Amino acid sequence: QVRLVESGGGLVQAGGSLRLSCAASGSIISINAMGWYRQAPGKQRELVAVITGGGSTGYADSVKGRFTISRANAKNTVYLQMNSLKPEDTAVYYCNADGVVVTTTPIPAQYWGQGTQVTVSS
Repeated sequence: QVRLVESGGGLVQAGGSLRLSCAASGSIISINAMGWYRQAPGKQRELVAVITGGGSTGYADSVKGRFTISRANAKNTVYLQMNSLKPEDTAVYYCNADGVVVTTTPIPAQYWGQGTQVTVSS
């Protein structure tokens, strides 16, 4: 069983910064891509940023230049540095691990974290 545990959410004023962390644990052999999604009240979940095992990254247009995703492959951990936060960044942020191969099966699978709340006050 694979478990994703997020940390680092909280309340911050507009213009401030937060750093989210997500650690994957379990009998993991490899993870293809790790990323962050967010879901605001009344809205669909959307991709924020993604990073592959090789370090290629992708960002939503709304966060480009403000957010940075990084990854520690040896620790199966992904980070999201969020700077210049805006009230519209307020959402529950979910960690995602895709293409996860574990020791008990060769079939890759996708996993989600439980979510961490980020609230940006104006």
